[in-house]
Amino acid sequence: MFPTGKGSKLPFANPLEAVTQSVTGKMTEGLALAQAAAITTQAATALTRSPGIDDWSARPDEEHPRPVVLVHGTFGNAETYWLTVAPVLAAAGYSVFRLDYGADPRIPVMHGLASMEESAQELAAYVERVLAATGAEKVDIIGHSQGGMLPRYYLKYLGGAAKVHHLIGLAPNNHGTTGNGIAALMKQYPMSVELTNMVMPALTEQHKGSDFMNKLNDGPDTVEGVRYTVIATKYDEVVTPYTSCWLRGPDVRNVLLQDLCVADLSEHNAVVYSPFAMREVLRALAPAKPKKTKEPAVAAAPQPKPAP
Repeated sequence: MFPTGKGSKLPFANPLEAVTQSVTGKMTEGLALAQAAAITTQAATALTRSPGIDDWSARPDEEHPRPVVLVHGTFGNAETYWLTVAPVLAAAGYSVFRLDYGADPRIPVMHGLASMEESAQELAAYVERVLAATGAEKVDIIGHSQGGMLPRYYLKYLGGAAKVHHLIGLAPNNHGTTGNGIAALMKQYPMSVELTNMVMPALTEQHKGSDFMNKLNDGPDTVEGVRYTVIATKYDEVVTPYTSCWLRGPDVRNVLLQDLCVADLSEHNAVVYSPFAMREVLRALAPAKPKKTKEPAVAAAPQPKPAP
């Protein structure tokens, strides 16, 4: 229909060529996604079999007295979320357990969608299971995004404070997100909120000013007896503003990745892959022990000379 030979030029785009490029691009994109999914599945399978990960026969030792519970974020799952964090922790000697929560049977693979109060109940039951299996007195929890904020509900309202030593949040949505304006836009269309609540209520519950967020942050941010570490990035495009991550209270350490390395460009999801974030996680789990000061040497008392 249109000349496409070499040297031929059209005053407008060739629609057949445009369609061909579009189809080819979609096929290439689909192939890439399929390959990525296959690699991720293989890695997750290998990870599941790694020693120290989801090992229900594990027992705490003096160096690692507490098992670590990993809590994924919205749209995540236990199998594929922690492909870097879990093996690093296991290699450091920690017993690692990966919680899968908030699943909807209508939606495969992507979890963390259910009401967060229900998900907090799942976390509480899982911690009990880990403590019973390992014989440990407490656990440490590491969570990303929703998974870094959700445990606070467990600590505050479900008795978790007596069973958790340290909560480490990676880009946690602690005070609600504006979603770069999406939350405000959804409020202009109540039907969109109602439809979202029917399928994935955790999304709207994470908006700034939601009933869940208001209840979570009613009173102090922290509970007595638990340590907190928050690791955030100023390039976060999901938790907006990123300062919503911060916690206030005793035993809290708020860390901005760019204060550790100005060249760290990690956005929201990339935080779990940041080596600087991982370094802070290991530091939080095993804070440096104070160096023992050497006692000054005491000179020996002079011995009396024997009589001539």
